[in-house]
Amino acid sequence: MNTLLERITLNPNICHGKPTIRNKRYPVELILDLLSAGSTHQEILEDYPTLENDDILACLAYAARLSKVKSIQKVLV
Repeated sequence: MNTLLERITLNPNICHGKPTIRNKRYPVELILDLLSAGSTHQEILEDYPTLENDDILACLAYAARLSKVKSIQKVLV
């Protein structure tokens, strides 16, 4: 899983510092949105030919890592 996570990059000069795939202009959230909308890995790879299947798996691994929180605190605004 760590090698997959190495594909996720944070660069303030690309996509306003959002997590992206291999310093390309593909935000992790784009891939996650596509998957949650029902796109298959094959459809995403056909639409974005510079991506690799491991890039999609890296996005899923990144989301899984972010969801592992110890507690959630309500913030009052």
